[in-house]
Amino acid sequence: MKKVEKERIVTDLHQRLTQAKAVFVTDFRGLNVVTMERLRRDLKQQGDEYQVVKNTLFLRAAEGTPMTSVPELFVGPCGIAISYRDPVASAKILADFAKERETFAFKGGVLEGKPLTGEGIRQLAKMPSREVLLGQLLSSLIAVPTGLVTALAGVMQKFLGTLKAIEEKKAEA
Repeated sequence: MKKVEKERIVTDLHQRLTQAKAVFVTDFRGLNVVTMERLRRDLKQQGDEYQVVKNTLFLRAAEGTPMTSVPELFVGPCGIAISYRDPVASAKILADFAKERETFAFKGGVLEGKPLTGEGIRQLAKMPSREVLLGQLLSSLIAVPTGLVTALAGVMQKFLGTLKAIEEKKAEA
């Protein structure tokens, strides 16, 4: 590669790393091109990407980003998955891909500026999606006022029941 092309790759990758919410580093040894393209396509549907870059170029591009905290991950062949929107969804895609292929392994990564181990990525993949978490939060927020309204309605019904009993007792007398 010529120096100008390397500089262009480093600049482009640096820009994408600064925009990323998460970057996952993987070992892709033993995978053919067709398999890698399937992974790229699956990630691209989420708005993310998977790329293989020389380690030296990646480390140069990572300067000034949270990825500088994990240079030890860049030993041997490395592929990087860059997540821009939903890191959990990206981790799920990578974990499902890894289940089918023994040679595909997680080295680690960075999630919103914090380093992750390979096991951390697997744990992230087990989390519910963003939509499910938002739904759970919403149901929790709704449960408190609903419970209060139900309790107040019960008190009101008991009060009305008592008034009705008093009215019937006075009607008999």
